[in-house]
Amino acid sequence: MYERSVLPNGLRILTSSMPHTRSVSIGIFVGAGSRYEDEANAGASHYLEHILFKGTERRPEPQMISSAIESVGGILNASTDREATIYYTKVARDHFVLGLDVLTDMVLNPLFDADEMERERGVIIEELAMTYDQPDAFADLLIDEALWPEQAMGRDIGGTKESVSAISRQALQEYHARQYVPGNVVVSVAGNVTHDEVVTLLDEHMGAWKVGTPIEWQAVQPAAAGNRVSLGTRKTDQAHLCLAMDGVSSVAPDRYAVDLMNTVMGEGMSSRLFMEVRERRGLAYEVHSSSMHYRDCGALVVYCGVDTAKVDETVGAVLGEFAKLRDDVPEEELHKSTEFAVGRLGLRLEDSRAVMGWLGGHELLRGFITTLDQVVEDLRAVTPEQVRQAANMYLGNGGYRFAIVGPYRSEARFRKLLAV
Repeated sequence: MYERSVLPNGLRILTSSMPHTRSVSIGIFVGAGSRYEDEANAGASHYLEHILFKGTERRPEPQMISSAIESVGGILNASTDREATIYYTKVARDHFVLGLDVLTDMVLNPLFDADEMERERGVIIEELAMTYDQPDAFADLLIDEALWPEQAMGRDIGGTKESVSAISRQALQEYHARQYVPGNVVVSVAGNVTHDEVVTLLDEHMGAWKVGTPIEWQAVQPAAAGNRVSLGTRKTDQAHLCLAMDGVSSVAPDRYAVDLMNTVMGEGMSSRLFMEVRERRGLAYEVHSSSMHYRDCGALVVYCGVDTAKVDETVGAVLGEFAKLRDDVPEEELHKSTEFAVGRLGLRLEDSRAVMGWLGGHELLRGFITTLDQVVEDLRAVTPEQVRQAANMYLGNGGYRFAIVGPYRSEARFRKLLAV
């Protein structure tokens, strides 16, 4: 259960009271991410996330922010994605007021110290370089570019060395002033607190926050039909490959059928891909699939790390499992996959931080909350025929996006693999 309030300035507040816990998780969700940036400003949201940890008017030194939370045993962190930036803390119940004060202070009153900005610019450029040094992370980046070429959805969330190097202090301040406004922010709190207590404190901290009109996110532009291959040439002993297809948005009517199709296909040690690629054929140590959902699009992605000499066999095995899914999904198998998904979801939402993330993410990105009970009901309503239909819709021949990092110089052989 949760409660919802909106302050006069438009700030949305979600609270889930969990009196059995000894902790409180607080999250500030901002409509800022790579989908809000043009190419010149690529990485601004991520850069800004880092800068908000570098000092405020009341806490001018970075360590004054981190130590305020860590000195009471709490957790303080943030993340930036395509559609949202999230700042969060988890503290013991006795330190709830402190946690809320630190988090709101960071978001409202960053110093934008010029020296700190330059130091952090270098840190971020090193962070970006790590992506290209880690073959699996590089493959993830390449598959995004293959799915959504030449647009915000397909860019590295952190931007590029060139774009981050060019972002000025003034540009970052202006971006903060534009996106960090109450109507573009959700505060979500879960734990041993009451809704009235949360609303009262947030009104004190953020009630005077001035309203504004943020930049809108960029809609996806459909890519050209046909298979697409992205190649990252690296001298590696193992090939890291991703095979992806277009998926569905977070509000698509067949979302749960697609999710359960993905569970059957590649989630867990009982999934079809794990059993075929690893257990029966011994081709890979790691193989899994994932279903991703965004405001207006989605993706299904299979990842494998395999011997460079076994790529062809591995891709053939994966495509073979796609064909089997298009043909049949037995009721007993679907039932097991459904209970797997339901069970994992229920376990995850026992934690106050996960509940905080569920409420804040739903409110910011969808504008409404789907309860756990409703999701469970929707999952259990999915039929084998609906899963089979989803497989035929999204796992059909053609429209494959393929990314591979390894000691290869030509895309031609991989295009042939997909043309079956």
